Amino acid sequence: MREWEANIRKVVPYVPGEQPKEQGIIKLNTNENPYPPSEKVRKALEETDVDRLRLYPDPTIDSLVSAIAKYYQVDKENVFVGVGSDDVIAMSFMTFFNSDKPILFPDITYSFYDVWADMLKIPYETQPLDEAFHIVKEDYMKENGGIIFPNPNAPTGVLEDISVIEEIVAKNPASVVIVDEAYVDFGGKSAISLLEKYDNLLVVQTYSKSRSMAGMRIGFAIGNKELIKYLNDVKYSFNSYTMNDTSIRFGVAAIEDKAYFEETVEKIIATREWTKKELTNLGFTFPDSKANFIFATHESIPAEELQQALRKEKIIVRYFKKPKIDNYLRITVGTQKEMETLVQTLNNYIENRKCKQ
Repeated sequence: MREWEANIRKVVPYVPGEQPKEQGIIKLNTNENPYPPSEKVRKALEETDVDRLRLYPDPTIDSLVSAIAKYYQVDKENVFVGVGSDDVIAMSFMTFFNSDKPILFPDITYSFYDVWADMLKIPYETQPLDEAFHIVKEDYMKENGGIIFPNPNAPTGVLEDISVIEEIVAKNPASVVIVDEAYVDFGGKSAISLLEKYDNLLVVQTYSKSRSMAGMRIGFAIGNKELIKYLNDVKYSFNSYTMNDTSIRFGVAAIEDKAYFEETVEKIIATREWTKKELTNLGFTFPDSKANFIFATHESIPAEELQQALRKEKIIVRYFKKPKIDNYLRITVGTQKEMETLVQTLNNYIENRKCKQ
């Protein structure tokens, strides 16, 4: 080792899903929305004054903060905006998880949590999900330095009832509890409804899934005004201009089109439920997903084999070679046509495989 390497922070980084450059791919691996953003976003693009880009963006992100606050019927002081929910959660780790006690999160969950904890030298303990991939709430009622979990969970898609979340928050008045709601719009009830009762709760959401804007990197948190102030203090100590002017404008346009948002979410839910039935008929089982993906395992064919077979047919799904979930595929819900192609491709592969045995 060279001498200067002794002072380098070394971490095992998060591995993002594949972003293929070849044409004709059916991309069902990163839970992006298969539908384009609202037409209001397109109009905002057409009206964008390129000359504005020579100026710094508004560091307070006031127009977007105001639009989000209006949509969720909270005060502006209850809203924090960042460059994707990853940025918001990373800021939250830096701001709220500074105890010598370990933070708690599930053992099967969003795989960025342990990366952030390791990078920031935050002690942590993972808590095992039960056999149905649900949180065991009692595991989060011991001494800790903070709690975070997604609802619905990723990569399982399992939704916890709002009563479970409330009990965890209520039992941890000395800790900040972060609920990561990246997928809540596809079938869950948001914990935002609990914010008036609990000042230690922070709810994080994103534009990347239900609002079709993963490419713009917009995430936000809603919580107690003091929590939001502390988050902003860290942000302004880190980078005052975290969000570009274009993202701010497009974010306002997107959240103001509630009708389109509801239309696309309903289409994804309908296609998800259709796909569940078709996958069941093909011999797959899965938790009852309330997200925009299905976490499926086949009765006889290994998940890695299926993932590779689909890749040869230009269909990409996500495979995690990790303990407890290494025989599952996470399949993003695409358009109805894309999912029909997926089902037909799987059917053909399964039938051909049977013929060769």
